Amino acid sequence: MIKVVAMSGSLRKGSYNTALLRTAAELMPAGSELEIISIDDFPLYNGDVEATGMPAAVPPVKEKFAKADGIIISTPEYNNGIPGVLKNAIDWISRPASDIPKVFVGKPIAIMGATPGGFGTVHAQTAWLPILRVLKMRPCYANSLLISQAHTRFDEHGKLTDNEIRTSLVKYLEDFVAFIKD
Repeated sequence: MIKVVAMSGSLRKGSYNTALLRTAAELMPAGSELEIISIDDFPLYNGDVEATGMPAAVPPVKEKFAKADGIIISTPEYNNGIPGVLKNAIDWISRPASDIPKVFVGKPIAIMGATPGGFGTVHAQTAWLPILRVLKMRPCYANSLLISQAHTRFDEHGKLTDNEIRTSLVKYLEDFVAFIKD
């Protein structure tokens, strides 16, 4: 069984990115599963806090990252960049730096995103690349999933209503699982 963990970069209750991950969990290819991880309880990174002990929310997520066969990030785009809460979570998970090899190095990762804006999350997804490089992760470039006008693609309950995007998401997930197996 291929185990994928996923994080949404939005803490909003009605997040399109979290809704996208819930849909992805339903559409995972046979022989794979996706677990959505919450970062709601991560404090802002602070070296002084780290020196007194890792916040309780961090170790379980870090362990899931380390054990996962692959990781998916669903990122909103804020001011043409990555959301601070998501970068903050990665910063915590990467501490101490001596843990980076067991948690991140060589780990397959896919990035997707949804936004109400008109250009998808192309800037945010691109902004993740230097971070993935420094963590020595293995990004999947098989295809991309950039959902624009997200408010027209999901209903009021967070259900994906756009069949073309659903088809693209199925292909995206199939390609990522194949990439993990390589």
